[in-house]
Parts: sequence; structure tokens; C-alpha cells
Amino acid sequence: MNLFLFQLGGEFKKLFARKRTYVGFGAFLLMEVLVLFLLNRPQPMAHMRRLIEQNGYGFEQYFSGLTLALMILMWMGMLLGSVYLALVAGDVVAKEVEEGTMRMMLCRPVTRLRIGIIKYIACVAYTFVLVGFIGASALLAGLLYKGTGGLFVFAPAEKIFALYESGPGMWRYWQSLPMLALSLTTVTSLGFMFSCFNVKPATATIATLSIILFDSIFRNIPYFESLQGYFMTTRMATWQRVFEHHVPWWCLVTDYAYLLGLDATFLIIGLAVFERRDFKA
Repeated sequence: MNLFLFQLGGEFKKLFARKRTYVGFGAFLLMEVLVLFLLNRPQPMAHMRRLIEQNGYGFEQYFSGLTLALMILMWMGMLLGSVYLALVAGDVVAKEVEEGTMRMMLCRPVTRLRIGIIKYIACVAYTFVLVGFIGASALLAGLLYKGTGGLFVFAPAEKIFALYESGPGMWRYWQSLPMLALSLTTVTSLGFMFSCFNVKPATATIATLSIILFDSIFRNIPYFESLQGYFMTTRMATWQRVFEHHVPWWCLVTDYAYLLGLDATFLIIGLAVFERRDFKA
């Protein structure tokens, strides 16, 4: 066990020693500043005011830093999160093969299965670290920009409209972060699987993003509404259901069981390919 933890620590050091690991953190900070700046323009402010006040609530109370943080999370979390997680997960095996360091690792008395599992655990941990950073930085930026207040939730695609006081709203916000990370783990698992194939790192990243993009496009075509439950992105969006007044826990359990099944499938395929690859050529 001690050896396993030592190897896992080494994998974390390698992961966070790469410059591209931090691209996502910098990009999110830049996008948060840009979104907050644009939301301060007259037209977006007027639209938000109408949306809140026409339902009988005070604009100043619910247009708060907490509301802005959730908007950033909803607008950017899934899309940009998928991009940077695909980049990191697509690199984790393929990059080491390309650089020749994988052959050096395999010369040591460590099984391929252990190497693959360690790399996958590191990618999953990175997923939770990135989502935690997004959530914390968005909240800090929102609070600094607009201060405290209630939480206004509007997610038309998921048919969610809700308002909460500051305390309950903050609790729901923090609850949503591990659920978002769990949803994005499916992107990480898919990227890891492609990284185990005999492809370049860029190819693994592009393949991952292509599948997520195609899935999202088909999900949003009205004619495929009856097939919504079969799309990954439909299940991944379930993290937003924590903001419903009565949280549908059974629906959340069902959706995450589906996603965890996909994660396990992608992991097993990736490990099976990794076990059989010839790295001598």
C-alpha cells in the first residue's frame, strides 16, 4: 500500500509539473472576469431585472455574488471543463508514450494494470481539483464584485427556476460542486480511454471532445427529445437538479449510476488496450 501511495504521489508531481495542467485554471480566471464585466452592461442587467421582478422578487436582493457565481458555473463549467479535462486526460498516457518515458516505466517491476489505475486516479483527482477551483474562484469573484445576497437559479434546459435566501443558497451551491465534478469525470474517463490507444495526445483530446460535442448537439435537436435519456450530456447535466426546491434524489442516483457505468466501461477498455499494447515498436 505504501508503494502504491508513493507511486500515486509521483504521478501527481508529474501531472502538476506540466504547464498545460494549469491552462484550465488560467482560462477560467480570465473568463470569470470577462463574464462579470459583460453582465454589468445595461442590456444583460435589464434582462435579469425583468426575469426576477416579473416573478415578484427584488432584483437587488437576488442579483448577488452568489447568483453570478452560479451563472459562471452553469455557463462555463460543463463546456470549458470538458475542454481542459480532455486535454489533460488525453495526455496522461499518450504523452508519455510519445516522449519515450513509458518504456522506462515499464522496465521497472510494476504491473501495467497498476500504472494505468494510478494514472486514472490522478486524472479523476485533477477533475475534482479543477471543479473546486472553478467553484471557489467564481464565488470569490462574484462576492467581491456584487456582495452577498440570495441565490437566483434559472436553468431553462433543465426546467429549473428557484430562489433561495443567502444561507440555503450557499449550501446548495457547495453541494453542486462535487456533483459537477462527478459529471465531468465521464469526460476524464473517455479521455483516459483514448489516451491508452495507439494515438497521438492531440488525437486523444480531439476524439474525446468530438464525442462530447456530437452528443450535446444531438441532445439539443428537438426531434430527438424522446431519446434524451440515452445521451451522456443529458445525464451529466443532472448536477443542476440539486437546485430544485425538492431535490429528486432518486433521479440523481439513477443518472449517476448511468454515468459511473460509462466511467467503468471506458476505464476497463482503456486498461485492456494498455495491457496489450506493444511499446517496443
